[in-house]
Amino acid sequence: MRIVSLNPGHDGAIAALDASAAELIYSYEAEKDSFPRFSPITPTTVLDAAGRLDAIPDVIALGGWYKTGFARNVSGAADYCGIAAGSEVVGEKTIFGRKVHFYSSTHERSHLWGSYGMSPFPAGMPCYALIWEGDLGDFYEINECLQVVHLGKVTAGPGYKYAFLYALADPKFTLPKGPLRYKDAGKLMALCAYGQTGSPDRDEQALIDLLLPSDLDPLSKENLRNSPYYNIGVTHQKFTNLAKRVSDAIFDSFHTFAKKNLTKGYPLLISGGCGLNCEWNRRWLETNLFSDVFIPPCTNDTGSAIGTAVDAMRHFTGNAKIKWNVYSGQPFIFDELDWTELEVHPLDYDQVASALFSDKVIGWVQGNCEIGPRALGNRSILAAPFSKATHERLNRIKKREGFRPIAPVCLEEDVGVHFDLARPSPYMLLFQKVLDSRLEAVTHVDGTARAQTVSRVQNPHLFQLLTSFKAKSGAGVLCNTSLNFNGTGFINRASDLLTYAKATGLHGFVINDAFYLLKEPIV
Repeated sequence: MRIVSLNPGHDGAIAALDASAAELIYSYEAEKDSFPRFSPITPTTVLDAAGRLDAIPDVIALGGWYKTGFARNVSGAADYCGIAAGSEVVGEKTIFGRKVHFYSSTHERSHLWGSYGMSPFPAGMPCYALIWEGDLGDFYEINECLQVVHLGKVTAGPGYKYAFLYALADPKFTLPKGPLRYKDAGKLMALCAYGQTGSPDRDEQALIDLLLPSDLDPLSKENLRNSPYYNIGVTHQKFTNLAKRVSDAIFDSFHTFAKKNLTKGYPLLISGGCGLNCEWNRRWLETNLFSDVFIPPCTNDTGSAIGTAVDAMRHFTGNAKIKWNVYSGQPFIFDELDWTELEVHPLDYDQVASALFSDKVIGWVQGNCEIGPRALGNRSILAAPFSKATHERLNRIKKREGFRPIAPVCLEEDVGVHFDLARPSPYMLLFQKVLDSRLEAVTHVDGTARAQTVSRVQNPHLFQLLTSFKAKSGAGVLCNTSLNFNGTGFINRASDLLTYAKATGLHGFVINDAFYLLKEPIV
């Protein structure tokens, strides 16, 4: 049985499952191939996804959404919220003359079943689940019979409130009541590190008391014109202190609920956009409330198509566990290049490592792209991790604010040498304290980093490069940031990569088994 699933909202994606093998075939995200970040499904996504299959699927699955905005024209689809029986829609559709099963379930269920289906815990093991994102802020329990119990709502829209805080301080934010910029939550996460430790003062507590109630309506920045934080500037010390206090207050409210109500020691599944908050993820590990914690690499809405496909598989087969690979995105497109601008060499890991060790910045492409928003070694920009100047250069290349950190990628076997959390972190979703003072480019202002660990099995090409770099530098660590134009998804074709390399000053780039060096201009 083949299942094709679509997420109709932002972070649009199309996923395909082989239900007979319980295996993910692919998950194609609309923003990849240099489309705008957070794009809904495009005709290109549909054509690429359809072209990968050799027959019409047996099941078409459609994620739920609010009946406005992206999904207002989706007839017969499920809604955004709901986990009870009846929150799904089951029927038939005719696709190119063939009748297929149709299954639609809520966006809420896509997060639940995506995190459950992708988790490493065996079928039948009860789990707790946390969904925290732009709308939902709820805990659940999934028992051994795959029955879901809603344990309670902590606060609505923690992700929305988090992003709103950045908008409040940013003079450039002028959107009306309701809409926010999806990119702001990640920026606020970076700014929290600049905040000073301490209890909230009167102004901070007043804003915390405004933001945290569970029934808060969409906020309007203009309603807070008298706030001391209105347009104060996002790097102002008073605002970064506030950001840290609000971040702590949001986490503490969820932790207090969990400590009281999640007492059985089950593993915790985390999904929703707040699952990208590496500090919060580390804190969940350290609560010792759970036997383990799992966050999928596509914890935000990029994973919703996978989650709806898992839910459909559960409905039709009774199974809700899948095999999957993080490199299940689109294959790289090798289109026309201007060869007169390039020197081409067979891939020699020592040659690339030498270039990196001499402070060259290299684009790195291997195989299919990653699922989820983080570059994990198949669509990456790589550089040596030893200089603060490299951190500044990479942010200039990416046209990002200077306060944004650069993440490291590290040999899994050496993670305990360089960072304080000696456990695998293959999806770059946990904060670690940096132990190695040499790693200036990847050490954030508070001494942390969000390292990705790499093993030979997980990514053999990147593992070999890190091993070669370690032999030259003494550290199997590199800077690893996403290969993309500012404001778009990953670069996924050779012509775009060459354009990017020339515009940003990359020394060269690797595509699979070849190393392309930009020729020096003839003066």
